[in-house]
Amino acid sequence: MILQLIAEKPSYGYEIIKSIQERLGGSYAPSPGVVYPMLTMLEEMGHATVVSEGARKLYTITEEGSMSLAENKAIVDAIFARIDRVRGEQTSEGAQQIERAVANFRMALRMRTGKLTTEQVHAITDIIDAAAKQIERLV
Repeated sequence: MILQLIAEKPSYGYEIIKSIQERLGGSYAPSPGVVYPMLTMLEEMGHATVVSEGARKLYTITEEGSMSLAENKAIVDAIFARIDRVRGEQTSEGAQQIERAVANFRMALRMRTGKLTTEQVHAITDIIDAAAKQIERLV
C-alpha cells in the first residue's frame, strides 16, 4: 500500500500517514512505528529512493518498485477495494453514531482525573470487557 502511495506521488512519511488516514475516513492512522520501518525496508529492497531535505525524507518509487507494484497489482487493488468498502461502511449513520459513542467513551476516560485505585481500575476494565462481549455476540 505504501509503495502504491509513493508511486502516485513522492511523499514524506508524515504525508503517507495522513494519506492512509484520509483513505480510511479518519478512522485509523498508522503509527510512525509502522510506516517509517516499512519505508526503510522499501529503500533497502531498492523499491524506493530517498532524498533528505533537512530532517525530512522524500520517498520516490524506483523502476524496480514500479515493476514489483505491477507484479502485485491484484493484491494492491484488493487492499484498496477493501479500504474503500470499509470507508463506505463507516460513513453510514449507524457507524457515525458508534464513532460518536466511542469518542464519548474515550473522553470520559480522559476526564477521569487523579490516580485510580486498584478497585476503580478493575471496575473500569470489567465494564469495558462486558461491553466488548455484548458487542461480539451481536455480530
